[in-house]
Amino acid sequence: MPNYQGVWSLSEQYQNASGWPTAPLPAGTGLFIGGSDGSGSVASIDFLSIATTGNATDFGDFGFGASRGASCSSSTRAFYFAGQRGNSYTNDIAFITYVIGSATIDFGDQTHENGYASDPAALSSATRGVVAGGDGSNSPYYLDKIQYITMASEGNSTDFGDLTVARSGLSGLASSTRGVFSGGRQTGGSISNVIDYITIASTGNATDFGDSTYSRRWTASVSSSTRGVTAGGSDGANRNIIDYITIASTGNAADFGDLSVTRSQLAGCSSSTRGVFGGGNTGSDSNVIDYVEIASTGNATDFGDLTAARKYLQGCSNSHGGLS
Repeated sequence: MPNYQGVWSLSEQYQNASGWPTAPLPAGTGLFIGGSDGSGSVASIDFLSIATTGNATDFGDFGFGASRGASCSSSTRAFYFAGQRGNSYTNDIAFITYVIGSATIDFGDQTHENGYASDPAALSSATRGVVAGGDGSNSPYYLDKIQYITMASEGNSTDFGDLTVARSGLSGLASSTRGVFSGGRQTGGSISNVIDYITIASTGNATDFGDSTYSRRWTASVSSSTRGVTAGGSDGANRNIIDYITIASTGNAADFGDLSVTRSQLAGCSSSTRGVFGGGNTGSDSNVIDYVEIASTGNATDFGDLTAARKYLQGCSNSHGGLS
């Protein structure tokens, strides 16, 4: 077999096959998992090469419709902490590998006392995945729980500690050592500008980091090894805001620029240098993909389109800042 280079060459090689064969994806691959459209949760996964531009390509299906959950990734596995499986809430954890046509594999369960967690956030280092927040089935509906998994070994999640503020619709990003959670909706319905952080390799409660430039939920976050970028979201109206932090420090976020299309309920994935934002809600479901260069500031640039418009999807990659 020829030594095909890059995601797009692999895509062209296999797109006409009668069934998806095994084909590992190179470093710098981003995935957009699941989401919801007018019919409910969808199982579709798109992939793209973060370093290029162009439309996303079909990866296969997740094995079940997945939406309103959270995703994180090692360099070989992409994890989904299910908010909705099909159209029912669940505490499932599942994963796929960065191989075209990868089957969905059960990893374990989130150990929630509140039934499930819809709209949590997740982040990861190279070894550990961390999921936090969300809203559950019983009062208090907004959750402050943080849990973690060791990504190389299947099993249920383990208690890590608590967020500084219980909330759902937050987003997460990471360096190789520190995880940061931003925004969300708090008990009582107020929209949050809270940013808090954890040391991923340890356990314990989150610590206050600072405030985002604008209170909002349903954002998407990406990161290099040093800088985190958070985009979009809603405070009752969709926003095009992008702001950033220096992960190793603390302090308030600073203005970065604007998305190419104003939206919330979007997802993000990144390499060590570029962040990509896909899908969301503009008032209707969106297929927009745009990107930023993380080390700079400025408005997002059009990247291409998802294979289908959807919101409440999740993004991850095999080369994000937590793996650097």
